[in-house]
Amino acid sequence: MHAALTVRKLKPGTYDDWRKAWEPDEWPDFVTKAYILRNVNDPDEVIAFGFTEGSPDEIRSDPAMQDEQATRSTRMAPYIASTGADGIYEVVEVVEPAHA
Repeated sequence: MHAALTVRKLKPGTYDDWRKAWEPDEWPDFVTKAYILRNVNDPDEVIAFGFTEGSPDEIRSDPAMQDEQATRSTRMAPYIASTGADGIYEVVEVVEPAHA
């Protein structure tokens, strides 16, 4: 399993517009779940990540996915002040705490 993750600093007050731009026109079949997090101390800092069963090579080589990503990037650009971490990460552990 892999996760695509991006940390972004949005321009002030643009979350709603960015959120609409972030949504893909059509979700790829290999995306199983996605999350958007907002920093409780800075609501203009967001983390978006989604889990996928596809390999990084499959994801990167899919022409439809490449087109969708380019379209989304163009739509989101007016609302983004900066981007931090941005990549595909391998899930190496799933930790489920045991509570007493």
